Amino acid sequence: MPASLTLATALWVALGGAIGSVGRYVVSALMHRPGVPLAFPWATFAVNIAGALALGAVVGLTLHTPLAPGHRAFLTLGVLGGFTTFSTFAFESLGLMQSGLYGKAALYVVASVVLSIAAAALGFGLARA
Repeated sequence: MPASLTLATALWVALGGAIGSVGRYVVSALMHRPGVPLAFPWATFAVNIAGALALGAVVGLTLHTPLAPGHRAFLTLGVLGGFTTFSTFAFESLGLMQSGLYGKAALYVVASVVLSIAAAALGFGLARA
């Protein structure tokens, strides 16, 4: 068993996941207008970009200021893992395609991937500056 696989670390991840999931719920609730058809999954898009930015920043910051393994797991696997929404992203992409909105689906997929990578690089760069 790897040294980092401990009950304490698992509990840090669980706590972080709860916080991240609630954060994702709040963003979705604030961005969704009841009764308005979903023309583009903006909340998931925003959460994924923000999560990529935050993950890049956490990794960049911890290069020179190490965190305890449990604290790092809390932030990266827990909070940001619970906050970002890749499975939702995949399902919403499929929904756009099934609705015949192929252009929006392509835009969503490409923009999400490209901007998430750019946001991660920005967060990493800002943290190292």
